[in-house]
Amino acid sequence: MDNAKLKDLPQDRESLEAILRSLILERDQQKQRAEAQKQRADELHLQNLRLQLELERYKKWYYGPRADRLGSSQDVAQALLEFAEQLEEKPVHPGDVPAKAAPEYELRRVKRRQGRRHLANFENLPVTTHVYELSVEERICPCCGVERKEVGAEESWQIEYIPGRFERLQHVRKKYACPGCERVGEKPQMEVAAKPEAAIDKGMAGPGLLAYIVTSKFADYLPLYRLEDIFERQGFEISRATQSVWCGDVADLVMPLYELMAERVRQSHVVATDDTILPMLSVGKTQSARMWVYVGDEANPYNVFDFTLHRGRDGPKYFLQDYREILLADAYGGYNGVVAGNQITRAGCMAHARRKFIDAEKVAPEIAREAVTLIRALYIVEKQAKDVSVEKRLTLRQAHSGPVLADLRQKLLAWKEQLLPKHPMAEAVNYTLSQWAELNVFCSDGTVPIDNNVSEREMKRVVLNRKNSLFVGNPRGGRTAAILASLTSTCRRHEIDPQLYLTQLLMNLPQTRMSELPSWLPDQWKLRHAARLASLEDNVLPAQ
Repeated sequence: MDNAKLKDLPQDRESLEAILRSLILERDQQKQRAEAQKQRADELHLQNLRLQLELERYKKWYYGPRADRLGSSQDVAQALLEFAEQLEEKPVHPGDVPAKAAPEYELRRVKRRQGRRHLANFENLPVTTHVYELSVEERICPCCGVERKEVGAEESWQIEYIPGRFERLQHVRKKYACPGCERVGEKPQMEVAAKPEAAIDKGMAGPGLLAYIVTSKFADYLPLYRLEDIFERQGFEISRATQSVWCGDVADLVMPLYELMAERVRQSHVVATDDTILPMLSVGKTQSARMWVYVGDEANPYNVFDFTLHRGRDGPKYFLQDYREILLADAYGGYNGVVAGNQITRAGCMAHARRKFIDAEKVAPEIAREAVTLIRALYIVEKQAKDVSVEKRLTLRQAHSGPVLADLRQKLLAWKEQLLPKHPMAEAVNYTLSQWAELNVFCSDGTVPIDNNVSEREMKRVVLNRKNSLFVGNPRGGRTAAILASLTSTCRRHEIDPQLYLTQLLMNLPQTRMSELPSWLPDQWKLRHAARLASLEDNVLPAQ
């Protein structure tokens, strides 16, 4: 500082202290402004990252694959695909192919073109034979005039489709009376011949038609207005309102079987569950009701759906009120109230944790790649343990998956210290750490799956039905959807034709006693049906 400026400073102590205090205050204010600017810059950076992730998520929903894969691996796969397409477009010059390889190459190409595509169950289709012969005039030999003799035949096959059709089944119940009693003036003792009890009391729909509507709606996901058009093309129009009433009547009839399936699911050692929105019509706008699924284990192989008017914990708490085993679910907080105090062990879903890292890949690719690599190592162990016993599976998990989980946890703790609290990748890290106890349950019990994909697959089918049908009309419609979806989903689980099963079920259930109800569970029906088919094959005499 110049001597002239020093002379301008006040000489008294109080004035100098005032100047010093003002300078310190100004410095603190500048530091606060700098910290505020830094904090604002961090917030803008995090907001930018979130917007990038949201944009990438929307782009994936509209244009990308549904599978959860890292973008870097997708880029490599896309590059290989483009290289293969370019290689395919390039012409093959004869000079580039060795002379001795040409006949073999041509033979393979001709053989591939002439071969018939594989047709599943082609040999099991019913056969209608059409025989084509020459007329008497055409058999005359044009050279010598002698009639030509048959020396063989050429055979070829063609697959034809015969559309479904409606039939009227007339039921005539003969009446019988005693003429002697009638002559003497007593009661004629009349009696009417019995006919099979209908699935719907006083209803015109037969069991086959009801089974077809239920299968189309809840197994093939055709909305009822499309079925209405299909039926009209086939010669008989059935309004969607009538079909909806019939579905409700079928649900009422099979309700005892549905409750039995739910009871069996609650006897499972592991129950997998998930939920999704199922809109319901309401005044003004649709109400966000929910559809839940509960998947039983191999000892109780049934998929049971439950409809609730909201996503509160009351739904699973009521369904699982007597359950005391392992509940496999995502991180939804509503399950906490179900598990707390009920002696239920909660298992987590590793697929959900993996998806969190993949969603945040764009903002921290190195962390995402390292986390997904470790989780992939867990799934490699699961692939090896897929077809072994429960004890051997648990041994493999403890020997190989345990160290991987320990390594993953150490890295998660290190990443948590590196990242800002609101960083999108920090959200993935915190999600995994908050679910760590649940995600490790599969390493202490060989029957517990590593993820909850089995119930998520069932939810995707509900979403497909929702996309086509848009909503349910009222709580009864939601209950009907839950009951009938439970039957068709369980049929799909056991690889059963739902229309055949439902047809036989609706024909026999009205006369079935409650003690005989377990025999009509889909897995038990499949065993009886297979035994019946085997018996028929054994009784068929071989062709002479």
